[in-house]
Amino acid sequence: MKTKALTKTNFHFPKQKSFYKGKVRDVYNINDEYMAMVVSDRISAFDVILPEGIPYKGQVLNQIAAEFLDATKDIIPNWKIASPDPTVTVGYRCDPFKVEMVIRGYLTGHSWREYQEGKRILCGNVLAEGMKEDQKFSKPIITPSTKAEEGHDEDISKKEIIAQGIVDKEDYEQLENYTFKLYQRGCEMAAKKGLILVDTKYEFGKKNGKIYLIDEIHTPDSSRYFYAKGYQERFDNGEKQKQLSKEFVRQWLISKGFQGLEGQKIPEMTEEFVNSVTDRYIELFEQITGKKFVKSDVSDIQNRIEKNVTDFLNTL
Repeated sequence: MKTKALTKTNFHFPKQKSFYKGKVRDVYNINDEYMAMVVSDRISAFDVILPEGIPYKGQVLNQIAAEFLDATKDIIPNWKIASPDPTVTVGYRCDPFKVEMVIRGYLTGHSWREYQEGKRILCGNVLAEGMKEDQKFSKPIITPSTKAEEGHDEDISKKEIIAQGIVDKEDYEQLENYTFKLYQRGCEMAAKKGLILVDTKYEFGKKNGKIYLIDEIHTPDSSRYFYAKGYQERFDNGEKQKQLSKEFVRQWLISKGFQGLEGQKIPEMTEEFVNSVTDRYIELFEQITGKKFVKSDVSDIQNRIEKNVTDFLNTL
């Protein structure tokens, strides 16, 4: 029997004021003070939501994010208060900065595709000539992107962000500082588990004049991981890295002729492929947390979430 995936929600929580549906997350505004973020099993690639949900993906993402939010709160305060359900985090409502802070330790994915096209400046960072795919940068680079309400996020430089007044200089430099520190912590934690945190993105917000880390952190949707073992050998031989990230879904789509461009049709996602994606997400959870993944009861997932979240909100 096909495992149920959570692809849409429509809850009415106590003191709920509004609802926002993102690509993957359904965010419920509770009295303009708190947010209940339900991490669905939707999966997006090339900024397109794919037609099939991935069972347990939301639980994987939510629980990894919760783990890393707790492990980095000595660096920066974050929005999380609690995770009352395997797929839900409840936290403080902050005013988000309209940039995503992407940090890259290696030339791969989007940065490699840009490099191959001959670009040697990425978001104001000068890239050396003669680099190879998956090569480590001499030091990590920050390549911010603007947060698009719809469609593709756009690369932008620090200079443009400040000039356009998207974030003021003082705040932006603080965001950079936090980004480097969070990435450093993420790299150290990954190394202990035999992984390399290749690149990732952070989102920040403000509440009462104070900067908070918001949204998810160090999940396979927002980050790319390589296996450390064999990295150098594969790099030296020009072989593809063994990685844990959503990149394998992108590569599968590319191999089927889909890159989110106009006129392209999303290939059919077979049950076998969907299950293989679930397995990869669970593998990443276990690899990065060092814990066994315990599948939650999905027999009546909507009622389970509604009860757990409502019970918790009534304690606030």
